[in-house]
Amino acid sequence: MLGALSVVFVLQNIVPITVTFLYWQIEGSLAVILFLAMMSGVFVTLLFILPGLVRDEFRYSKLKQEKKDVENELTTTRKVINEVATTTTVEPFSVL
Repeated sequence: MLGALSVVFVLQNIVPITVTFLYWQIEGSLAVILFLAMMSGVFVTLLFILPGLVRDEFRYSKLKQEKKDVENELTTTRKVINEVATTTTVEPFSVL
């Protein structure tokens, strides 16, 4: 469906245009120029988003490692508590 709409858009916008920016001059059909403008916008957006994504990925990896360490510590602590509980006997209180 999107492909068909894209073909219709390109066929309806084949008018040649010239885009001038500073010293550059680009000639092409309106559809191609609009597509290039849209893709350059996507590219610039990705450049702005990429550092945050990388930072978040490193933070996520660090948190996963911390979680694993805490779970290991909890398991060790539970084992120690169970060992102490099984070796220690509680003497009942006696009334004198």
